[in-house]
Amino acid sequence: EIKMPYKQLWVRNLKLSHAGIYTCEYGSKKVRTSLHIFQLTISLDGHFLQNEVPELILMQNSSGHQPDLSITLFDSNNNRVTPQLRNKSHKKYIMSLKKLEAMDSGTWVCQVNSDSPLINQNISFTVKVLGFQNPDLERKYATVDSTVILSWHLNSQEIKWKEGFTGQLNWKQQESANAHELLDFNVTAQGQLHETKKSSSFLFEIPERKPESTIEVKLPKVHFNHSGQYQCQLEYQGRHAWSKIELVVMKVSANPAGPLSRGANMTLTCQVSGPLPPNAYLRWERVNGTKMDIKNSKQHEVKLEVNISAAGLWSCHLIEDSDRKISLHYHVEKAPVWIKHVIIGASVGGSLLAFALGCMCIISVIKWQRRRQRAKRMAQARQYLLENKTCHCQQ
Repeated sequence: EIKMPYKQLWVRNLKLSHAGIYTCEYGSKKVRTSLHIFQLTISLDGHFLQNEVPELILMQNSSGHQPDLSITLFDSNNNRVTPQLRNKSHKKYIMSLKKLEAMDSGTWVCQVNSDSPLINQNISFTVKVLGFQNPDLERKYATVDSTVILSWHLNSQEIKWKEGFTGQLNWKQQESANAHELLDFNVTAQGQLHETKKSSSFLFEIPERKPESTIEVKLPKVHFNHSGQYQCQLEYQGRHAWSKIELVVMKVSANPAGPLSRGANMTLTCQVSGPLPPNAYLRWERVNGTKMDIKNSKQHEVKLEVNISAAGLWSCHLIEDSDRKISLHYHVEKAPVWIKHVIIGASVGGSLLAFALGCMCIISVIKWQRRRQRAKRMAQARQYLLENKTCHCQQ
């Protein structure tokens, strides 16, 4: 298309084959222009799931020798990205990028440079990464009987994802255990989220009010066996992305349970349901106590016991990087004096009762042995009379 009156030639829908030398003749004057064309192609049409690795193909064509190119990439946050060059020829460069995160969505720039001929070209391309705004693995702590809400925020609205996809939420208590499906969901091309509850044995709720594009479950009363991995997974065109929340539950107990008598001891136990990271540990301490009332667990210990002789409020803390994540309290009551007297009385009474029963048993045994001896002597006497009896006859 030639634009008048400036003699401009517009070449639309450029292709690599359009590269070459274009000559403009006007009277006796000739002006030559070399057209160097680049073509940048991104895999999957720029639509990815988180943790996928894009592939870029940069091709060039010109009328002469194809220059050696220097390629630099900048992500949507203007951070420099070093691609992995998998294949290189003078006309074609095949590169692999990093694993993508949901925050990588946006406009990227491929900067192409050459010294001879002098080239400094920026090529923009769009990347959309469907996924979660949560990290791949998140750890959440809770205490027994508390209420916990687990949520995963999809970024489909933020990146204007225009195609539908599905997903599900699974739970398993251990890595090697079978997964239980709690719910499944689908998101329409218009961005509408629909959820369906699947599990009937697992006690949880789907909150009616929650942020848009959010998968959320509520555990109204956490049990110790509710711990484990909760994995939210989405599926698009046979590909999958997921985000996990590991729920760690804490409980405390006492042995023996009940009031603590003066001079008596009690064992308090604090336990968490799963392994702790290396920078986390458990701590028992007595509120308003001394340093002697503090005990820390060793690395990787999930159970901490402390033997106490002082009543009061005892607290178990889960500490990670000097930050108290959760705490659970146990109030040790001091036994009243009358209980102590009752206990002493019961002990003394029990001892006296045992002594009396013992005496009765001994007396009974002695009487039984005497009756047995008397019966034995009578039997011997009868036997003697039978063996020595005499018959007297009258004459």
